[in-house]
Amino acid sequence: MQEILILYYSVHGGTRELAEAIARGVAEVPGMLPRVRTVPRVSSRVETPDPPIPSDGPPYVELADLQECAGLALGSPTRFGNMAAPMKYFWDQTAALWLSGALAGKPAAVFTSTGSLHGGQESTLLSMMLPLLHHGMLLVGLPYTEARLGATRSGGSPYGASHHAGADASMPTTEDEAQLAQALGRRLADVARRLGGAS
Repeated sequence: MQEILILYYSVHGGTRELAEAIARGVAEVPGMLPRVRTVPRVSSRVETPDPPIPSDGPPYVELADLQECAGLALGSPTRFGNMAAPMKYFWDQTAALWLSGALAGKPAAVFTSTGSLHGGQESTLLSMMLPLLHHGMLLVGLPYTEARLGATRSGGSPYGASHHAGADASMPTTEDEAQLAQALGRRLADVARRLGGAS
């Protein structure tokens, strides 16, 4: 069995829900398993770091998770049209993997959750692609052969899965958003399986 790393940061749960849908899609592909991880918060108060093990949810990611994965789904809430600081902070620490080329040739996909429908979903997805391109990863998006992509009135884009959570983060994931995220997980896992030589 090969594993797809689903790495995300979530504050109000919207990005986490997309990660769970992507994991369901990964699990649908024979020979592929999801490995779900998160990153700790960053704080200006360095004397009060997060504990080394989260109190709930998935474990914190380690560089070994990236080395061992067959593919990566990367998710973050939108922060002014960009990925959140904790996710950026994590990627800023991956220079050793970049130097060794450990991620080169692996497929990757991105996903996000935003407070407003036009609050930077696509620019956030593009911002997350940048470190993945520097690492030599192969980007996988959502093609318009996914009928829900043309019908959604909430999140979803060809660049990756997305969710419109509302200004107070109270809007649940819609059926279109969840199904598109699941489709992205299936597509990513299938590409990873094919690249790994499985038929």
